[in-house]
Amino acid sequence: MIAKLIRWSITNRFLVLLATCMLTAWGVWSLSRTPLDAIPDLSDVQVIIRTSYPGQAPQIVENQVTYPLTTTMLSVPGAKTVRGYSFFGDSFVYVLFDDGTDPYWARSRVLEYLNQVQSRLPAQARTALGPDATGVGWVYEYALVDRTGKMDLSQLRALQDWFLKYELKAVPNVSEVASIGGMVRQYQIVLDPDKLRAYGIPHSRVIEAVQKANQETGGSVLELGEAEYMVRASGYIKSLDDFRNVPLTTTEAGVPVRIGDVARIQVGPEMRRGIAELNGEGEVAGGVIIMRSGKNALETIAAVKARIEQLKPSLPAGVEIMPVYDRSKLIRRAVTNLEHKLIEEFIVVAIVCALFLFHLRSALVAIITLPIGILIAFIVMYYQGVNANILSLGGIAIAVGAMVDAAVVMIENAHKHIEAWNRAHPREQLQGEEQWRPLRSRSRPATGCWH
Repeated sequence: MIAKLIRWSITNRFLVLLATCMLTAWGVWSLSRTPLDAIPDLSDVQVIIRTSYPGQAPQIVENQVTYPLTTTMLSVPGAKTVRGYSFFGDSFVYVLFDDGTDPYWARSRVLEYLNQVQSRLPAQARTALGPDATGVGWVYEYALVDRTGKMDLSQLRALQDWFLKYELKAVPNVSEVASIGGMVRQYQIVLDPDKLRAYGIPHSRVIEAVQKANQETGGSVLELGEAEYMVRASGYIKSLDDFRNVPLTTTEAGVPVRIGDVARIQVGPEMRRGIAELNGEGEVAGGVIIMRSGKNALETIAAVKARIEQLKPSLPAGVEIMPVYDRSKLIRRAVTNLEHKLIEEFIVVAIVCALFLFHLRSALVAIITLPIGILIAFIVMYYQGVNANILSLGGIAIAVGAMVDAAVVMIENAHKHIEAWNRAHPREQLQGEEQWRPLRSRSRPATGCWH
């Protein structure tokens, strides 16, 4: 079979060269579209369900949230493992699927079963799916630094949450922008229990009053002078005074009791469970860019950097965006290292073939087949969804050594066969036969007898 293939290739050289050019072009096309990353993504296909149940102990979260979710997710098609974790006020359920499962198909199946279990969860529980990313999706991180000292941590965190986060989340292939560090500002109502007892106001009435005061209400349309006027009640709370003026009840004398009479209203930080610190210079606020599963990390990081450069003029004076982690540098070092190693191998192969075979065209055979073989490998990688990372590129570099050995052995074997054929058919004998053949043909009579 191999001998027939070799004979066919020698006979149809033009078709072989044409197929080689087509494979080379196909390989270049696949190489330009193969995702680049520094580390391979070996994580399982998983969907994370996060449920927020504020103010509840881990045991209550376990009984009322985590247990119903885990028992329901066990029947999701393709799910092989379901893991549940309960914390103070939060529940996390990890649904792991079989290898090869499409991640977006898995997310849609989880949503279907999540709708079934929603009625069994507490009314205060809020369930959401995690980002469509994996454990290696952390590709870029930055910190917000104010060199002038005019902005505190709460203002930097507000700048991150309400400006940078939404702008960077719109970048293609970005799944999530996670905010870290700083302080989250919130309105705080610090109740005075003695005053509540004096007025006979329960704690639940304060919560109900705040909820009713912070809402919009529509009142249909009023027609006056052949014109329609939309009637609505604007009740959104926008300042501390709005909180203080929320009514709770009235005394027997008809005097209204407001929240400001029984509580202290202030702006303060939300309770924190961690901090972000930069180079020993103090606390900062920042964000982490999470890439979507299976996307090109190098292109995503480049798009994020370009967007950050566009946003810098919109930042307050003195605020800088400092990159803290950038995986693109590691990716470029890995690709550059592979390029250098391949060039070194090409040079070594050319020198070995030139020294041991004394034949430059034979060296070109090995040098040309190596890049073509690598391009064919990228074709397979592209259609199998394997990205170019340290392990895959290192495997190609190792495989090049085996390709070089095979090429050198085959070339040397071909030279040995040529030498053996030349020894069996000396050049003088061949020249003599070439001179004798026309003589014999001229002396051959028409009758076919020799003279």
